[in-house]
Amino acid sequence: MEKKRCSWANPANPLYLEYHDTEWGVPCHDERRLFEMLNLEGAQAGLSWETILNKRENYRQAFDQWDARKIAAYGTEKVAELLANPGIVRNRLKVAAAITNAQAYLRLVEGGGSLDELMWSYVGGKPIANGKGPRPAKTELSDRISRDLGKLGFKFVGSTIIYAYMQGVGLVNDHDPDCFCRKARK
Repeated sequence: MEKKRCSWANPANPLYLEYHDTEWGVPCHDERRLFEMLNLEGAQAGLSWETILNKRENYRQAFDQWDARKIAAYGTEKVAELLANPGIVRNRLKVAAAITNAQAYLRLVEGGGSLDELMWSYVGGKPIANGKGPRPAKTELSDRISRDLGKLGFKFVGSTIIYAYMQGVGLVNDHDPDCFCRKARK
């Protein structure tokens, strides 16, 4: 018998199914992955997550495995290289946002913080399990996190982007009620 999954999980794309089954909604405390996902969700703006997911390995290579120290130091030559890279979304604002985000992230870390600590503080260290009904595009909490990240200097962190981020890194469990992952993420 085939596993029951969320309605959005594209069965024609094995990469997407693996993402749904093993990552989406799984509580993440890994700093590099939290930083990566924040930038990838920003790169998704105006596009589908599947598009970004299909390019994720290219992003990892292009952005030095999401090493914030290296990214924060990117200059015009590296930006030109990124904008010429067909393996990523070649949007000047999104590339610039990744560099700005690396700089904001380093300020956060140098101040004694972390994305893990910051993000999980918003949910009391425990994922929010939403009930039945349609998934929201944003919430009051994503509005607040978006504003707070903006104040810290992060870019491409609008409320809708942040809600998708919350889902992706497991701050929220939005798996369909009958999805096999919903029970596994409790």
